[in-house]
Amino acid sequence: MNTEPRKPPQDAVTVRRLRLGIGAVGIALPVVLVVGHLIAAGRLTLLDSLSGYYHTEMRDIFVGSLCAVGVFLIAYRYRRPDDVLGSIAGVLAIAVALFPTTVGAPAGTTSHSDRSVGVVHQGAAAGLFLLLAVFCLVLFTRPDRVGVPPSPSAVRIYRVCGGLILVAIALALASTQLSADVRHTLKPVLWCETVAVFAFGAAWVAKSDALFRAAQPIEEIRDPGPRPAAPASS
Repeated sequence: MNTEPRKPPQDAVTVRRLRLGIGAVGIALPVVLVVGHLIAAGRLTLLDSLSGYYHTEMRDIFVGSLCAVGVFLIAYRYRRPDDVLGSIAGVLAIAVALFPTTVGAPAGTTSHSDRSVGVVHQGAAAGLFLLLAVFCLVLFTRPDRVGVPPSPSAVRIYRVCGGLILVAIALALASTQLSADVRHTLKPVLWCETVAVFAFGAAWVAKSDALFRAAQPIEEIRDPGPRPAAPASS
């Protein structure tokens, strides 16, 4: 009898690493941006949005992290709906990185074309967050490729994360009705984006471990092996 511990199939390991990479970057990004700007500026200065850090010394970190997330999402392969939505979300993440917002830009430095680019940035960011919520609420809560459903506790985590993303989007949109002084003081968009990014990262990290519930190759799960032979009749 072979007592050697069974290793997960290589495709499960690859998908798990992609999910861990996506989640880790998502969780770390807000912290790295704020702390990095604190170290560079010598004092704690919160901007009006995470995207505003594009216009600081943290630009390379912001752009590089979002492009990394975009590449991870495009390379992510699991099932066809995951593949399609992951590719779209990856393109949107790269668009968010390469089409900067005008929020946080130095006064008097933005042109009409810059504002048009900012509109593209806002649309891409909204679409990205919505797709990330779909991953949490729809794709992650389904049974995996071998038909094993996620545990009830895992489903709760995914639904909480997806709900937080949707609530954060709604509150960020509602905050545009506040006066400029109130928005600058409370920075609601920054906090909403941070909550949404944390929720996105947490959901992907949690989902990365779900693959190892079915560590056997699909063929072995479907075919448990030969059955014991029936005793010969006399």
